[in-house]
Amino acid sequence: QVQLVESGGGLVQAGGSLRLSCVVSGSTDSIGTIGWYRQAPGKQRQLVAFITKIYTTNYSDSVKGRFTISRDNAKKTVYLQMNSLKPEDTAVYYCNGDIAPVGFLMRKYWGQGTQVTVSS
Repeated sequence: QVQLVESGGGLVQAGGSLRLSCVVSGSTDSIGTIGWYRQAPGKQRQLVAFITKIYTTNYSDSVKGRFTISRDNAKKTVYLQMNSLKPEDTAVYYCNGDIAPVGFLMRKYWGQGTQVTVSS
């Protein structure tokens, strides 16, 4: 069974850094675009960044220049390096991926989320 498992969240002071990881577990035929989303209390979930299978990246304006998304296909892992964190970055961060389990068509999967809290 394919799952996305996030880790790396926590409490950090403003200006600090965190690195989130999203591991794709289970047997897969293909892993396509993987994205990081976040949802703050009372707000809609929003896209933070994504990376395609051929390493093309895209960032929301609010994190451009501070966050870096990367992937290690051999480890089936996508990372989100977050630097110069601000209190407004506080949210639950979710991993979302286009994944084809062995013998099945590609579909979207969500992780369970990891909490990031930035104190001022």
